[in-house]
Amino acid sequence: MPKLRVHNFAVSLDGFGAGPDQTADAPMGAGGERLHEWVFRTRYGSDMLGTEGGEIGADNDLLAAGNRNIGATIMGRNMFGPVRGEWPDHDWTGWWGEIPPYRHDTFVMTHHPRPTLTMKGGTTFHFVADTPEAVLKRAVDAAGGEDVRLGGGVGTVRRFLAAGLVDELHLAIVPILLGAGERLFDGLGSLPGYRVVEMQSTNTVTHVWMSRQ
Repeated sequence: MPKLRVHNFAVSLDGFGAGPDQTADAPMGAGGERLHEWVFRTRYGSDMLGTEGGEIGADNDLLAAGNRNIGATIMGRNMFGPVRGEWPDHDWTGWWGEIPPYRHDTFVMTHHPRPTLTMKGGTTFHFVADTPEAVLKRAVDAAGGEDVRLGGGVGTVRRFLAAGLVDELHLAIVPILLGAGERLFDGLGSLPGYRVVEMQSTNTVTHVWMSRQ
């Protein structure tokens, strides 16, 4: 049975998964780039930036593991870009340039759909205005028997957790305080139906895995 998985989702010690005031120059909001500094110190992160070097080890291995057996991705509109409201045009095609890293069907949840966007490298963005349950069904069908990755942003992950649809949640807790932004667990109470199944600390972050029971 295919699973819905969240991997390497970075949160601060005070629970924020993004800073406030997202813009084109600050994709993670003010100060939010600090949540991903650990990623870009790894070999995997260096490859994403097109630079050489980077550290190998547990963080690097866990970043790579998050992409294994993934056949489709779901994300929210904030993860796709900073444009709000009705699309003024279709010029914005994501943060990732001409070749996004997904290389499969990727479903962008939005109240303002737009035509499907096919990119180089195999990524096809579908802009969908539907419930989490309906979007997940489409993603599972597109994944062809592989798992579906839920990428973010914070509000989108929170919606799927509230609906009890996330099978595996892997957090990377970063030892910083953001003080403002979007908290992952706001409004979820004690997150009934989920429990922590594993923890691992590295030199940079603490990895926590939660599983739906």
